[in-house]
Amino acid sequence: MATAPTHPDEFNRLRSLAEHNLLDTQPEEVYDDITRLAAEICGTPIAAINLIAGDRHWSKSAYGFAAGSMPLEQSFCVHTILNPDEATVVSDLRYDERFYDNPLTVNKPNLAFYAGVAVKDAQGLPLGTLCVLDTRPRELPELKLESLKALAKLVETHLQLRRTQMMLELKQKQVSEAQPILQRLIDASNISLDKAPISALSMSYLRNEVVSLQRLLALPPR
Repeated sequence: MATAPTHPDEFNRLRSLAEHNLLDTQPEEVYDDITRLAAEICGTPIAAINLIAGDRHWSKSAYGFAAGSMPLEQSFCVHTILNPDEATVVSDLRYDERFYDNPLTVNKPNLAFYAGVAVKDAQGLPLGTLCVLDTRPRELPELKLESLKALAKLVETHLQLRRTQMMLELKQKQVSEAQPILQRLIDASNISLDKAPISALSMSYLRNEVVSLQRLLALPPR
């Protein structure tokens, strides 16, 4: 079995994956619904949302098998992210030079069919895939493939919403932590104005700047 290939922009791809904070998280209904729908539309017993990390393939959602991790060398999806703008469809894994000796093909569950679509971040870097699999060789009609692509776009939307929500929560935390610091600066400027009249002009300027920053951060007035 050949060594797993590496994406040409692996550093930034992995950084983006880390920023989404999705690896090793608990199952979520929204993703499980998508994998179930993918399997139903494509008529396959197996579907998954997989993320490709630095040394492993991890399933965020799995339909028809137990979710978990596997070495990248066994991953079909690691090949899909190499060309993220095109779907990867393998009608018979047993006769594909990349997969014919894969343990998942040779041994149970004896997979024979794979179709995967890359799931990308907002910049177009592939984080993983939405894929469907079967234990028998088959073709995937164009209409069903287009549906699979649409579902992959839906996964991308949820990932971007998740990342945006995380960033908003981080900003809110930063604002909350900044409030007492700003208030202490304002209080200190008031004390300085009382005790050092000669520097009143400069301290008044400082206080006005801090108050402006407080308003910019949408903090409640003193």
